[in-house]
Formats: sequence, structure tokens, C-alpha cells
Amino acid sequence: MQFEQRMYARLKFLELMGELCETAFEDFFHRLMCARYPDFLDVRTHGSLGDQGADGLSLYGHKLYACYAPQTVDVPAVKRKLASDLAKALDKRSGQFDTFVFVHNDRRGMHPQIATLLSETDAGHPELAFEQMGNRRLWYECMRLDQELAEEVLGCQIPVQPVVHGVGMDDLASLLQHLRDKRVAADPLMTLPDVDPRKLDFNRLRDEAREGLVRGMRHSHLVDAFYEGSMRTVEHDEVAQGFRLYYEQVRQEWADPEDVLWQLEMYVLGNGNQQPRVQRAAWVILAHFFERCDIFEAPPPGWVGAGVGASA
Repeated sequence: MQFEQRMYARLKFLELMGELCETAFEDFFHRLMCARYPDFLDVRTHGSLGDQGADGLSLYGHKLYACYAPQTVDVPAVKRKLASDLAKALDKRSGQFDTFVFVHNDRRGMHPQIATLLSETDAGHPELAFEQMGNRRLWYECMRLDQELAEEVLGCQIPVQPVVHGVGMDDLASLLQHLRDKRVAADPLMTLPDVDPRKLDFNRLRDEAREGLVRGMRHSHLVDAFYEGSMRTVEHDEVAQGFRLYYEQVRQEWADPEDVLWQLEMYVLGNGNQQPRVQRAAWVILAHFFERCDIFEAPPPGWVGAGVGASA
């Protein structure tokens, strides 16, 4: 899909996430996972058998998926359902899974008490791995679909039309605001961190693109500060995954690394005009995920380039 089509699909996805709950959410989850994975089994209830603790099974991945999509979050009710689903799965589906995936519809992220509940459940079952699948991970699965399958999953056509929202805007809005506020307080004369120029050289980044990333690295520690804490760490990893998936897509469509970087900038900001302070904050974000190697490629061990420097 083209950039504008992905933007349109993102908006339709967010609309759906604001509406879907209970069985409607489960139906959407089944459509998405069946479109993504040929080994996914969309388990339905059947009479007195029920669903035996599973809303979906991955044959090859040995994962069991359980959906929790109430209209409003009721922590005691979720705790009872989680315990019931896990007990049924362990009893009825022994040997069919080694990972239990908690799938939920909370657009704001995971409720802190439910996060604690999952952590405690994980500690009580060392033989199993536990994962969560919420708004961000569901969207990342959508991003991997081709247009025809995405239209089937989202239930709408995806036309080409101008859209000024960035794919990552919802996830990154608070980070952008944080950087806008904190950058002005940072020491403009502070020493730049040591930057391995080989990665810049290896990816053929030069001139303004190279300089923009290096300037962004001056403040990239602010991104780490924003994501400090156990709950923020999970969010940090999910946002990084979004960058990796989007980078993988756009590098297949654009050969020039500067074009790829431009697409990534639109991922953060959209394709509308932004204030200079917001644009500078976006480059701090790009520099951060560049340093983490979530975007662009790390040179192989022992690689020595000619060095493109700041100009060609």
C-alpha cells in the first residue's frame, strides 16, 4: 500500500478499536489472524464443550490466544476469566501450547492491575510463556497485510487520498510533546555521544539527512528518559517494533536511503506541515531508533567503508 493508503487504513483501524467489544472484537481478531497466519485456528464455542479456554490456536507457534474485550474494564471479572481460561486450557489442551497470549481491546494500553495480574500469573506458571496483544500489536499485524486482505479485515475499501495523520502519531504524541518541552532546556553545547560513523556510511546517509540524525542524537537520551519504568519499557518495545515493521515496508519501495528517512519522518508527523520545533523533535525520535538499530542496517562485523562523510 502507498503511504496515504496506510494512513487511511490506520484511521479505519482506530475507528474499529473504539467500537469493537466482546464477540465483535473476537470476530475481528479471527479475521486478522486468519489473514496473517495460515496455521491459525479460529476456535469457536460448541455446546457444552465451550471453547476449552481458547479463542485461537497457532499450530506452528504453539500459542493459545484468549480474548478479553469488555465494554468497560472490570478487573475482578478479568481476573476470574483469566483464571478460568488458563485452568481449562491446561486441562483440555495440554501439549497444544507453550505460550498463553492475552488479547485485549483497551486502546489506552494495559490496565496497571491487569499488568500485575499477568506478571503474577507468569510467575506462577514457569512452564509457560505469557504475552499480551493489544491495540499496537494488532495494528502491527494489520500493517503486514496486502491491500486486498487489509480491506477484508477492516471491512472497507482503502482509496488513495490525502491524509495528514502519521501512522505513529497516536503512539508518539506524548513523546513529541515531551521532546518539545525538554529540548529547549538541554545544553546546546553538551558533548555529542560517540557515534559509530560506519552505520551512517553503510546506509549511505549523507548531507542533510546525516546531519539531522547526528543533531538528533544530541538529545536522544531524552527518549530513554521518557520511557523509563517497567510499564514504559513495554510501550518502548512496542513502539520500536512499529518502527521496525514500517522500515521493512518502506525500504522495499524506496531505494534511496534519504527517501526511506523521509517516509519515516512522515510515519511520525504525517504528510502535513509541522512547526519547526515538532520537526526537530521528530528527528530526535528517528535518531534514537537509529541508534538502537530498529531502523536502517548495522554494518557486518569487520566492515570498513570508504566514508561518505557529511557531503558527497
